[in-house]
Amino acid sequence: MQQKLTEGKLLEKGKLLQAGYSTATVREYDRRDIVGKKWKIKEWDYYIITDGRKAVALTVADNSYMSLVSASFLNFGKPEYKTTSQIKFFSFGKLNMPSCPEKGDIVYNSARVKTEFVKTETQRKLSCKFHDFWNKTDFECEFTLCDFPNEQMTIATPFDKPRAFYYNTKINCMKAEGYCIVKGNRYDFGKNDSLGTLDWGRGVWTYKNTWYWSSLQTYLDDGRTFGFNLGYGFGDTSKASENMLFVDGKSHKLDKVQFEIPQKNGKDDFMSPWKLHDNEGRLQLDFYPIIDRKDITDIGAIASRQHQVFGKFNGIAVLDDGTTLQIADKVGFAEKVFNKW
Repeated sequence: MQQKLTEGKLLEKGKLLQAGYSTATVREYDRRDIVGKKWKIKEWDYYIITDGRKAVALTVADNSYMSLVSASFLNFGKPEYKTTSQIKFFSFGKLNMPSCPEKGDIVYNSARVKTEFVKTETQRKLSCKFHDFWNKTDFECEFTLCDFPNEQMTIATPFDKPRAFYYNTKINCMKAEGYCIVKGNRYDFGKNDSLGTLDWGRGVWTYKNTWYWSSLQTYLDDGRTFGFNLGYGFGDTSKASENMLFVDGKSHKLDKVQFEIPQKNGKDDFMSPWKLHDNEGRLQLDFYPIIDRKDITDIGAIASRQHQVFGKFNGIAVLDDGTTLQIADKVGFAEKVFNKW
């Protein structure tokens, strides 16, 4: 069952009015409609820009009891990566995160980092300057995203707690152009081969959860953009899943997916090949890891084990009309994240 969202408010007296998915923003989120413990509110904007050889990821998050601003650089050829973050406590909405993925800007400015996400009708401009990012050198980037796709993935997901929910939008395969400076070296991202994806999340989360997420944005041999968003593991997704394929801005809905992460000595072996597939025979992927961008934090009551693994996808994807696409050595990521937050 895949229930589509209709237009209206997202919450009434703190409760999710409708669960389901859509290909546009049809439900209205307002932080003031949330009822309950404010420290459980999580809000973030995460962008990733890549040309298949390198990538930059930028995050601004207000998780109520703490805020996080981070930048990541990944070089798939070397391979190497670096993530640097600034954390401040007790933000509780002070970052004024936008209530809609299409409108509203983010401006964060501290002594160490300045990050801006600015939106117009035709462009998204992303910039970041991070002091002492890597080995006492600074990081800088500027990107322009344009050619927004006609359709996106939006999902409203309830949890087993009455006022817990997750409202999420993924906008895949925006055309991207820009540069970054890392350890004094400049890396350019050309508009003809670079794409950007937004992960926009708002919600009231339960204390302990594990999610799986995979994303790809690339070009097919015929020049069309192709991407996917795959995920599961959190909340009640019986009404709808977040699994979609995207070709030139048009969405193709999938049902359920499964990530098969290899095991070694009873533990996840993230750097060995994975398999990803759906329940209807429309997605069969082999995933060959290059980089495990991991971040492990454990301070008792608060813990996070994040493994965002970047690598190459090979396999097939079947569109709504039955067309089969061949996927060969396209770089994206698949992740497993456990949180106590």
